[in-house]
Amino acid sequence: MLRIAHALDAQLRAALERAFPQHVAAALEAGAPLDPQLAPASQPEFGDFQANGALSLARRLKQPPRAIAGAIAEQLAADPAFTALCEPAQIAGPGFINLTLRPGRLAEELRSRLGDARLGVPPVTTLTPAVIDFSSPNIAKEMHVGHLRSTIIGDALARVLEFRGHPVLRLNHVGDWGTQFGMLITHLKQVAPEALTTADAVDLGDLVAFYRQAKARFDADEAFQATSREEVVKLQSGDPVTRRAWQLLCEQSRREFQQIYDRLDIRLSERGESFYNPYLESVVADLEACGLLVSDAGAQCVFLEGVSGKDGKPLPLIVRKSDGGFNYATTDLAALRYRFAAPPEGDGARRLIYVTDAGQASHFAAVFQVARRAGWVPEGGRLEHVPFGLVQGDDGKKLKTRSGDTVRLKDLLEEAVERAEADLRRRLAEEERQEEEAFITHVATTVGLAAVKYADLSTNRNTNYQFSFDRMLALSGNTAPYLLYALVRIAGIARRGGVGAGEGDEAGVFPDPLVFSEPQEWALARQLLALDTVIAEVEEELLPNRLCSYLFELSQVFNRFYDQVPVLKADEPARGSRLALCRLSADTLRLGLGLLGIPTLERM
Repeated sequence: MLRIAHALDAQLRAALERAFPQHVAAALEAGAPLDPQLAPASQPEFGDFQANGALSLARRLKQPPRAIAGAIAEQLAADPAFTALCEPAQIAGPGFINLTLRPGRLAEELRSRLGDARLGVPPVTTLTPAVIDFSSPNIAKEMHVGHLRSTIIGDALARVLEFRGHPVLRLNHVGDWGTQFGMLITHLKQVAPEALTTADAVDLGDLVAFYRQAKARFDADEAFQATSREEVVKLQSGDPVTRRAWQLLCEQSRREFQQIYDRLDIRLSERGESFYNPYLESVVADLEACGLLVSDAGAQCVFLEGVSGKDGKPLPLIVRKSDGGFNYATTDLAALRYRFAAPPEGDGARRLIYVTDAGQASHFAAVFQVARRAGWVPEGGRLEHVPFGLVQGDDGKKLKTRSGDTVRLKDLLEEAVERAEADLRRRLAEEERQEEEAFITHVATTVGLAAVKYADLSTNRNTNYQFSFDRMLALSGNTAPYLLYALVRIAGIARRGGVGAGEGDEAGVFPDPLVFSEPQEWALARQLLALDTVIAEVEEELLPNRLCSYLFELSQVFNRFYDQVPVLKADEPARGSRLALCRLSADTLRLGLGLLGIPTLERM
């Protein structure tokens, strides 16, 4: 109900100005305008909205809160626009103003969503170009369960911002540069030299095993170590043979990564650490020109403000090591500066979002501070670290295989689909249903992958969560299978009533106006109308679990409505109005799940 909320906020501010003209004028002149503090009602019995500003205004206006609330309510009663929108304002407690929308206005707002692909969610009027940095695996290392949260959360946030209308650059900041490549390139040249001259001569196969072999040689052989260090210098200086070996390793990893991204329906533009290598020298030069750079024990660093070590001295952010090399902080500073810079020198972003584990919070806090002090953040630019907790096993510890290894993401996804297929076959046998193998494969794949995604997204990202196939694949509770099944059921009701997806968009199909008389109808109508507010909250707070909670609650509110109120057997106009609720419920679940990156099903 964003549109209604904006209208009410304007009416409240106008009423406040009419009630207290001198105070409002003085507050505006001082740059601290009086705020009616409009918010959704905390409880259904309080109406649809509450204006809580009278309490905080009491000191400034030197009047009791209830007197202030009464004066505002009196002015609202004289405003025809307000009286057409709301029932008379009610003053509660020490000075809360409770506002209840008129039923006709609610029904009108609901009907305007029928046939609207956006379901009443307005696109933003002010575009904020955003870069979302997520997933970010390392070349020659396999994607594991630790990449799961970054990939899924980052994709959901990108979908929400794109839906709102913001230009979004989805960046995969791949670890494709650094000292480990000297080791890998040396190993490749020695065990498969033909790969450097003949296309596809060698299939590196399991890159993880290849990495382990190279690492074992590096740890045990000093000559191999020396050659590896020489290869790093060659790589950085652009030696063509070394570059060819590096490209071969990167291409092999990309193919492996892309299989997982395709399976999860993740869109990403790769821009590895190597992209920013040409900019590292200028980052250090800029910091020196700003007077921020300090030499300490041979390293060049920026000492952080307000961040001290155990000795009480400011901690440094090292941007050039004592051996002259650069590190992650230098690359992240170069990336940040490039992303904010105007085209063609950069991406022209105004909002940078980094989706990484919570363990990197102090690193990004330091990088952000240095960037701000260097003047690289434009006016109005936003820097946001989106941290997330660990994926844990049933023992409450970091999820591992039985042998103690990190769980490969590929294996985890395959097991989810296999378990979903087993559950589906068991249910089909119990129901004595016969289905084509293609149907079983499609449903099992959709449900299995959706279950993994939703289990992650429905948890507040700031917390750890326990990974449990049994819980996430359950057909009850706040799970993807439950919501997918709820959507199938609701869409089926709408189809039987002749208003399924793709049908009933014409204005004459549904009653005009929609007519509701039961409390269950109004509860469902209000839940449906809250969609735009929830999406706006996710856009601002970057918490996908808010959308998950909304969709789960919507399915529960719908179940109460359908269990207690007849739909298909009702008389008109109640039948058509209730079918409108069914159609909008199905459309809302479909849209919401789509924003979470979860495809839906026609049948289960």
